[in-house]
Amino acid sequence: MTLRAVGPARPDTVWRRYTCLDQWASWSPQIRAVHADRREVSPGLSGTVQTFAGIRIAFLVEDVDEEERSWTWRVRLGPARLRLRHDVRAHAEGSETSLVLQGPAPLLAAYAPLARLALHRLVQP
Repeated sequence: MTLRAVGPARPDTVWRRYTCLDQWASWSPQIRAVHADRREVSPGLSGTVQTFAGIRIAFLVEDVDEEERSWTWRVRLGPARLRLRHDVRAHAEGSETSLVLQGPAPLLAAYAPLARLALHRLVQP
């Protein structure tokens, strides 16, 4: 499943919001906090995302490409696993972000509305 959002925020601003863990809760309403040893997205970084419902979801960042403004991570909630790839591109209106999700179809369908909302908030000034 691939989701996209376009908005007026500059690509560098959107990329910074992705790579700074302390900013995730500001644009992603399902996130209350991120617990990790470092505060910047980097390959090998692991930790947990705490949701608004208090659920903790384990994650591992697989890859980060600063030049291409893309990063990939895996998340785990119990036996369920998701792989997510985030990309940021310049767009005539400001920036475009895309999210490619891989995992069980029922989980993707349940997560997609929250992810769409987060992406649209991410690309706002």
